[in-house]
Amino acid sequence: MVGEHLALKRLVRGVMIAAACLASFALRAEIKLLDGIVAVVDDDVVLASELDYRVRAVRDQLMAGGQQMPPADILVNQVLERLILESIQLQMGERAGVRIDDETLTRAITGIAERNGMTIDSFIAQVESEGFPYPRFREEVRRDMVISRVQGGQVNRRISLTEQEVESFLESPLGQRALSDEYRVGHILLEIARDATPAARRAAEEEADEIVGLLRSGSDFRELAIERSASASALEGGDMGWRKAGALPSLFAEAAVALQVGETADAIRSESGFHIIQLLDKRGVGVELVEQVNVRHILIQPSEIRSDDQARELIEEIHERLMSGEAFADLARVYSDDPGSALAGGELGWAEPDLYVESFRDKTREVEIGELSEPFRSTHGWHVLEVLERREQDLSEEARRNTALNILRNRRFEEELQSWYQEIRNEAYVDIRN
Repeated sequence: MVGEHLALKRLVRGVMIAAACLASFALRAEIKLLDGIVAVVDDDVVLASELDYRVRAVRDQLMAGGQQMPPADILVNQVLERLILESIQLQMGERAGVRIDDETLTRAITGIAERNGMTIDSFIAQVESEGFPYPRFREEVRRDMVISRVQGGQVNRRISLTEQEVESFLESPLGQRALSDEYRVGHILLEIARDATPAARRAAEEEADEIVGLLRSGSDFRELAIERSASASALEGGDMGWRKAGALPSLFAEAAVALQVGETADAIRSESGFHIIQLLDKRGVGVELVEQVNVRHILIQPSEIRSDDQARELIEEIHERLMSGEAFADLARVYSDDPGSALAGGELGWAEPDLYVESFRDKTREVEIGELSEPFRSTHGWHVLEVLERREQDLSEEARRNTALNILRNRRFEEELQSWYQEIRNEAYVDIRN
C-alpha cells in the first residue's frame, strides 16, 4: 500500500534514531523528570527517560548535519509531540489487531541490510557494535512497521482520485517528465570533410551501409565503433549513456525512439558525415514486459474435521487419479477447497508468478507447460497444479497509469497524513505532566 511504502521509507531513519537513543545511558539535566511520566496518552504513558533518549538522538543528528539547533524547550516539545503521536498510532494498531509476525519482520530487516549493501549477518554485527542489542532493534523495527500499516490503512481511505485527475497529470509537463523513458543509444560517425569529392562521399555512404548491414546481421556494435567511428564516444564503444528522449541529439532523436532494443536505424546523413545508431537499451515505464503464467490447481485444506495428514493423503489420491487420465476440471469442481477457481475447473487465469505465495510461485516456474506437479504444501494447504501457458505481457500503458496513480497518491498521502495527525491528536486524551 502507498501509505505503508511511504512510512517504510522512513523506517531506517527512525530505527537509527532509536539506536542512537539507546547507545548512551548517561542522563543529562535538560529534562528534569528523569524517571517519571511526562505524558499520559489514552491508555499509554510517555516516560521521561524515553523523551530524554529521543531528544539527545535528534540533537546529535542535527549537530552531525551542521544544522541550526532550535532552543532546548522547543526541541523537547517537538520530540514530545512526536512520541505522543507514535503512542496514539501504536494503540490504534493494537485495537485493530495489527500484528507483524517474525517472518515478515525478518524480511523487512533483511531488506534494510540489502539497501545498505550488507548481508544480514554483517548488518546485525554492525548494530551490535554500536551498543544496540539486536533483539531490541528488531522490536523497534516491528513498532515502526505497525505505525506504517496503521497510517496506510487510515490515510489511504481518505484519498480518492478521479480518472480526470490521472489524465490531466499524464498530459502535464510534470507527468511527461516523470514518465518519460530513457534510452541508451550507440553512435558511430563516419566523418566527411567539407571539401570531400563526390567519390569520397559515395565511398563513405557505401561504408555506412556496410556497417548497418554488419550490425543487423549480429556484429558487435562496440567493436565496430572503436574501430571505425570518429565520434567523441568512440572509445566507449559508441555508447552515449542513458538519456531521456529530449536530451538526444535532434538529428537522430526521432529515429532512436522508434527503434526496438537491438535494432539499427538506416544511416543518417548530415553535414559532418554519416551517423549510424543502434538502440542498446531502454528503460522506464514505457517498457513493461512481465512474465505471466496461466495455471490450474486443486487445493485441499486441513480443517477441524480433516487433519494435515488426511489432507495430504487426499491430494496424493487426487494426483494418482489425474495421472491415470481423469479430467482435471472435473476433479477440481468436486474436491478443490478454492471456491474462486473450483467452478472454473481449477483455472486461475493469467497472473504474474510473484503474486502467489512463495511455494506456489516456485512450482509455477518449475513445472513444464502441460505437466502436472507433485503434491506440495503452501500456507493455504495441499496443492497439485498444471501449467497451461506462459507468456510475456506488455503492460506499458497499465504501468504508466499505475505510476501516475502512485505519484498522485504519494503527494496526496503526505497532505492527508498531516490532517490525520491533527485529528487523532485532537481526539486523544493527552495529559502532559510538567
